Amino acid sequence: MFDCVDWPVVRALDFAGVDAPSPPPLFRYCGNEETLDIVFPDWSFWGWSEVNIKPWESLLKELREGNQRTTWINREPYAYWKGNPSVADTRQDLMKCNVSEEHEWNARVYAQDWIRESKEGYKQSDLASQCHHRYKIYIEGSAWSVSEKYILACDSVTLLVNPHYYDFFTRGLLPAHHYWPVREHDKCRSIKFAVHWGNSHIQKVQLLTY
Repeated sequence: MFDCVDWPVVRALDFAGVDAPSPPPLFRYCGNEETLDIVFPDWSFWGWSEVNIKPWESLLKELREGNQRTTWINREPYAYWKGNPSVADTRQDLMKCNVSEEHEWNARVYAQDWIRESKEGYKQSDLASQCHHRYKIYIEGSAWSVSEKYILACDSVTLLVNPHYYDFFTRGLLPAHHYWPVREHDKCRSIKFAVHWGNSHIQKVQLLTY
């Protein structure tokens, strides 16, 4: 069976114990530690036409070309995120980490207005043109986010806010190897420290971009 809603529903607790029934083989885009849904690649690998995102194979080629436009050392020395903050409280909390007159958290975060983008031809949402910062932030939405693969492909240092969900490939990612962990409940200071440390240890932090 396949279920294309975001949230996993096959609770492991309902199938625990010697006499418990077997869980149904329900395929879904993501899972978590409390569920038994079987994760498989989400629809965006084949493209997301509603928001002008191309299939993964052709988009990956464009992302690689985008990476070559600016070397890592010449990119903006801040953490970048652009997305829809309205889908989750944790994303709204991230918006507080933007630069202001009172604080410099070493982050540049932007709200994505998809309605406006659709009217203006998606000129400000081209993923291959968003690899211009040394650091990129991944943060979940209402569940996991399809954006993770695009962020990882940017050859920036991925600052990954502590996730609650996984998709079919993310359980193979290792902290301090594929990404830098960010504390969910102390995002701003965690991001500021990561960027400051990385900019002060250029050679070491670049090991997280490959």
